[in-house]
Amino acid sequence: MFCFQCQQTAGGSACINTGVCGKQPSTSNLQDELVCELIKLAELSKNENKHSAVADRLIIDGLFTTLTNVNFDDNAIKEFMGRVKNEQNKISRPEAEKIQVIDLWDGDTDIVSLRSTLLFGLKGMAAYAHHAMNLGYTDNEVLKWFYKGLCEVNREHSVTEWIELIMEFGQVNFKCMELLDKANTESFGNPVPTRVNVDIKKGPFIVVSGHDLNDLSQLLEQTEKTGVNVYTHCEMLPAHGYPELNKYHNLAGNFGTAWQSQQTEFENIPAPVLFTTNCLMPPRPSYKNRIYTTSVVGYDGMVHISCTRAGKKDFTPIIKHAQKLGGYEHDRSMSGINGGHMLTTGFGHSAVLSQAGKIIDAINAGHVKHIFLVGGCDGAHPGRNYYTEFVKQTPMDTLVLTLACGKYRFNDLDLGEIDGIPRILDMGQCNDSYSAIKVALALADAFHCSINDLPLTLVLSWYEQKAVCILLTLLSLGVRNMYIGPTLPAFMSETVIKYLVENYKLNPITAPEQDMDAILKR
Repeated sequence: MFCFQCQQTAGGSACINTGVCGKQPSTSNLQDELVCELIKLAELSKNENKHSAVADRLIIDGLFTTLTNVNFDDNAIKEFMGRVKNEQNKISRPEAEKIQVIDLWDGDTDIVSLRSTLLFGLKGMAAYAHHAMNLGYTDNEVLKWFYKGLCEVNREHSVTEWIELIMEFGQVNFKCMELLDKANTESFGNPVPTRVNVDIKKGPFIVVSGHDLNDLSQLLEQTEKTGVNVYTHCEMLPAHGYPELNKYHNLAGNFGTAWQSQQTEFENIPAPVLFTTNCLMPPRPSYKNRIYTTSVVGYDGMVHISCTRAGKKDFTPIIKHAQKLGGYEHDRSMSGINGGHMLTTGFGHSAVLSQAGKIIDAINAGHVKHIFLVGGCDGAHPGRNYYTEFVKQTPMDTLVLTLACGKYRFNDLDLGEIDGIPRILDMGQCNDSYSAIKVALALADAFHCSINDLPLTLVLSWYEQKAVCILLTLLSLGVRNMYIGPTLPAFMSETVIKYLVENYKLNPITAPEQDMDAILKR
């Protein structure tokens, strides 16, 4: 196997024996083979000028299947690959057999780096398109770019041409994030600031992890009168801010912290867990029989809940399992990483921009001197405590916007308020990065300046491919002076990193105190 698509890749270089994520060589090789078949499907669709809704879905879900911590089930991947080949044959089997696919990981170091950057960006965008499609939302420009992107991955380009393609991709991903925001808000309402308890009530319950709000909505509806409570986990926390989800009284709170702690947090809980998207880790034997998967998520031996063609799912098996396990006999006190018992979420762009006047006044009055966006993926890398310490050291006259699971490093801290504005504003999932960009653009417009001229600094943590596509979108929008960690991507060559540092002032994180001094020019 060869895999260097995530931040925790072995030795900061590449996994070649077994994935740090737990992925076996057979699975890694099958996922690479699936990517190659998706490239063939894209090439064939383009050459024959035949684009179908089936092919659209296969490309999006297929790329998502190969994302880090999504699918570990070899049989499921083989079955999916069979569906891709069947679609190729429907278009033209003779032509499909003629298509040659480039060796993804072979060639000049810089070219492989740039090719990988585009491919991993496409994988990240596939996750966003998948969620939007599940709610019935698509965009023709986004769909067409999946075909274009996969075909371009299969071409030879100069360094300049690769950079241009990657920047073009960043703009398209911005449109995809906008599409997902529209899908979520039109389906479930605009998020509103909401306090979420992390303690667990007595009685049967289900923990839901991942990102898919549609799956959560269906589960809440089916458990509403069963006596089973539902708790969000990790990236599902922002669901509490959506009015059409929060209306369910059995959406009882949030369980645990970020995804990388699941092997200890799920160890002894008397409840089943549903994984709707990525963030699955190989389960320990002690709780493997309590894990359920759905959608593109898979792991050998786990119960998988499929959907009908209409997108409906029957969650009866997991509901009955929760009732059988019974939950805790008494209410159970739990806390976040820093000991807090309440979290606040729901500060999407609608909520923040409704307070834009107050924020602008606070900046003009000197009450808010700087705004930090500290967010991104969490992980088990030792250097990730940087983000906790960084936020703790932010001055009292600064705001901290946050999103994605990286916020669990500090989202249970009480940093107080400025003129009635909480100093920590949770804007949602990694899927909600569009909200942060929209707020930044609105503030830039209000102050008649560019984003780079605002008293705003982005401090990003990355782990997998969705963080990659967000970074590429920010770069394509011309955002500079970002800080990124805990390490730089292994798939980015020295030349590519040098280009980003010189042209976009992309800064690898150092120490919290040192970076804070540099940002605030102290």
